[in-house]
Amino acid sequence: MSWFTKWAFGNKAAVTFLTVLLLIIGLVSYRTLPMEFFPAADQPQVTVIVMGQGTDSRTMESQVTGPIESAVSGVKGKSDIYSTSGDGFTKVDIMFDSKTDMKAAKQEVQEALNNTALPQNVSKPTVVQLNTSMIPISDISVTFKDGLTPENTDFAKKEILPFLKDIKGVANVQTYGASSAYVSIKTDNSRMAEQKVSLQNVMGVLKGQNLSMAVGEKQISGKSSNIKVVGSIDSLDQIKGLKVAENVTLSDVAQVEVKKPQDTLTRVNGEDGLIFIVTKDSLSNAVTISNEIKEATKEINKKYDNVNANVLIATADMVETSVHTMMKEVLLGALFATIVVMLFLRNIRSTLITIVSIPLSLCLTLFLLARSGVTLNILTLGGVAVAVGRLVDDSIVVIENIFRKMQSQKFSTSMVIDATKEVGTAITSSTLTTVAVFLPIGLVSGGLQDIILPFALTITYSLLASLLVALTVVPLLSYSLLKKSKLPEHKPSVKFASLVRWSLNHKWVILVISLIMFGGSIGTYAAMPKGAVNNSSADFIMATLDFPNDTPIETVKEKTLELEKYIGDLEHVKDLFIQLGNTEDAAKFGEVKSPTSATYNILLDDKEYTDTILKSITSKKDSFGSGKLTAGASSMMGGSKTQIIIDVIGDDINKLERATGDIEDGIKSMKGVEKVGTNQDAKKTVYSLLVDPEKGNPEEISQALYGMLNRMPLGTMQLDNQQTSIYLEPVLEPKTPQDLENIPLMTKSGMVPASSLATLVKEEASTYQYRKNGDTYIRITVDVKPEQLSDMNAKINELVFGKGKTKGLDLDEGIEVIIGGASTQQAEDFSDLFTIMLVSIGLVFLIMIITFKTFRAPIAILCTLPLAAIGAILALLISRIPVDPTGLLGALMLIGIVVTNAIVLLDRVKQNEKTMIIREAIVEAATIRMRPILMTAVATICAMLPMLFKKAETGSLVSQSLAVVVIGGLTVATLLTLIVIPVIYELLHFKKSKKQRLRGFQSDNMIA
Repeated sequence: MSWFTKWAFGNKAAVTFLTVLLLIIGLVSYRTLPMEFFPAADQPQVTVIVMGQGTDSRTMESQVTGPIESAVSGVKGKSDIYSTSGDGFTKVDIMFDSKTDMKAAKQEVQEALNNTALPQNVSKPTVVQLNTSMIPISDISVTFKDGLTPENTDFAKKEILPFLKDIKGVANVQTYGASSAYVSIKTDNSRMAEQKVSLQNVMGVLKGQNLSMAVGEKQISGKSSNIKVVGSIDSLDQIKGLKVAENVTLSDVAQVEVKKPQDTLTRVNGEDGLIFIVTKDSLSNAVTISNEIKEATKEINKKYDNVNANVLIATADMVETSVHTMMKEVLLGALFATIVVMLFLRNIRSTLITIVSIPLSLCLTLFLLARSGVTLNILTLGGVAVAVGRLVDDSIVVIENIFRKMQSQKFSTSMVIDATKEVGTAITSSTLTTVAVFLPIGLVSGGLQDIILPFALTITYSLLASLLVALTVVPLLSYSLLKKSKLPEHKPSVKFASLVRWSLNHKWVILVISLIMFGGSIGTYAAMPKGAVNNSSADFIMATLDFPNDTPIETVKEKTLELEKYIGDLEHVKDLFIQLGNTEDAAKFGEVKSPTSATYNILLDDKEYTDTILKSITSKKDSFGSGKLTAGASSMMGGSKTQIIIDVIGDDINKLERATGDIEDGIKSMKGVEKVGTNQDAKKTVYSLLVDPEKGNPEEISQALYGMLNRMPLGTMQLDNQQTSIYLEPVLEPKTPQDLENIPLMTKSGMVPASSLATLVKEEASTYQYRKNGDTYIRITVDVKPEQLSDMNAKINELVFGKGKTKGLDLDEGIEVIIGGASTQQAEDFSDLFTIMLVSIGLVFLIMIITFKTFRAPIAILCTLPLAAIGAILALLISRIPVDPTGLLGALMLIGIVVTNAIVLLDRVKQNEKTMIIREAIVEAATIRMRPILMTAVATICAMLPMLFKKAETGSLVSQSLAVVVIGGLTVATLLTLIVIPVIYELLHFKKSKKQRLRGFQSDNMIA
């Protein structure tokens, strides 16, 4: 590595120019790097949604869900298929292996569905494949002074929507609430009977009215001309005047009017409105686009007096806040590291030389991130925040060695080069080991890899950059700034040397104490609770008001508006928007829910009042009759609840419900459970007409009833310059079971009541039908605190399956129980990270063998890892923070960090062995290297202190548990390394060391 240093001294002008250029490129890269909240990551899932108005869940299951499941069963990479069939919708979730190309998977699903025949009364399947790029950067509300009229909706689509889409970097704009108005035809049965008009006459009233057809080409007035027949209906009066019988117009037997869909609501701050959801492309800066969108809304408000456009949620604001917070952590870390160096070296110039590695390393890192296509997001910034303390380590070791040599040698170019060369191997090896820790990141599966990779790349780039700076810029600056500097004298500690000698003479005392501490820490870790990553920082409040599916929609709307008014009147509520029912817009994002469920998104003027507002909302939970009100803090990444999911699978629904009840009762009595629920909680009355095959045809009867009981499309027309659908409203509105039995049906012998052809059967059935890989299942969801996840999972497993002498539940034959959810994800994450740790240790060992060209020194160096484990587990125990995947990520980082101290120590020992016996080489190396080892460790620890006292940002890997693990592990490992590693190293050279000491003892006696 001395080649870099010699080249730098031989090309001072070039190094100076490159340094300035690097700073400029780094600043430019920071300004141009795409800034977003999260890196691009595909979710290994494709969702298929089909809407079917008026169709019950059982029919959707048999006629829609089943065919879709069969069609996609052969898709490559598929692992599981989950389906939910509800009243009016089907949702099929196809889960894939983590390594599957999700874009190709979505295309394959789409092709499979193209060849699937579905009933005519359902919508075309919507295929959704979600990824983090679909996280919106802005939610924009648009309201009008004269209300959300069809004209205003059309205006928003034609004027405002294109205006937003034209903003550079905007990938897509989804519209919520733009339910198109339609022409409603409601027949009057008594007037139809009086005028002797049949339903078929009304249904065929538009046939042939709206068309443009070429009928030929003839010579007209001496010229070849085309002849067309054109029919056009563009007003309500024309529809009303259409003849349905001789001297009878449509208005004589029906009411014709323009209506808006009544089963959905989209409201903003108490008014009907539109919501525009804006997403960006992968190359653009979220903050820049967000600012442009804010300016665009201001321009819209100025340009159109009737419009009020407002940015409700700007993801970019959160991105900017996260970026600024992380940058503050980086600067604080750099400041603490500077103070540490200053305290140890007691010289301003040497401190400045050391600290210059931070901006230079960061600028080179930003440039490399830009060239790698990595964005500036909360994970890459987290990597910088974690690495900032380590960035000065190499420079500290170099400057300290130069500093020390200046006290005994004449200051010169060769002295600076020799001092750098002396520690060059050590700092290169230690940096490469830290980098090697992150090389096995490819072994992590799926989503965790997408999350950790940018984090790992950032740390890798920054550490390699710091090594390059330490070998080139730091020696040059040292030569320039320290030439005439008077340095305070530093003498190695005599007391510490005595402590090292005592330890070497009492090896077994040191080793036994270390082994006891390590064994105790492992036992403590096994007993400690394991948690999930808790991203509980709230961005807004989400409340849900759920009514049973049999609740009339008018009642649901009335109660929805009642709660809206209450929330809107609360102090500190800045914005409120609500959505009721299912829409095609929501289906594009894979969102379908109960048609009687209203969702409230509440934004506050100050997040400090989140708990206060939550208490106010939940205090009204008994005010809505059968409606169930829930509310909680939410974030851009979804709700912050940690759930254990229990799937009970089987063929017999009665056995399933019995097993589910037993499990649910057992879990409810457990301490630590926040909430238990199942997907079978909702029931609805179903009336079935069982047709006698000798009296009627079930298909013909179902078609006739469907036409009379549901809204039927008749065609379209041009109304107020926009294409408008025309619907025939339900002919019958039965209110009682007797009304159903008396529905008139046409047979060969004439009109007869339905009861003469079929028997009416009433039953209470589940609102939703759930299947997993074609089998019926019931899902139990258990909400637990993240820190209690492993404990609760163990208790639930013991309840269901038993443990030791404890017997599990007595389940019926054919019932299978699968426990998963957050606990399964936790186990997968832990397993992946432990695998990475093992591979990383292997790579570190390989690098050590290459560096020291022996097995003994690397074995001694790896003994620092158990020492780090002692500190990490002790720190978790003291802080009472549970182990979670980010804590294990901290342990992964420790592998690379703690071996650095041992490398710097044993590298000196190896150099000393050329002129000293092993015992003296160890003692001298320990006393000389104590200061740089303490300096690098304390600098790294102090740089991480800001993270120890900050709240985790939403979705961030940089959490308190990571900081606790690194700080605790590094503190204990550093202190013990200076004592334990010398003991282990001499023990590995026991015979040689003993012979050397005996030979030295005999020589002393001979001289005496």
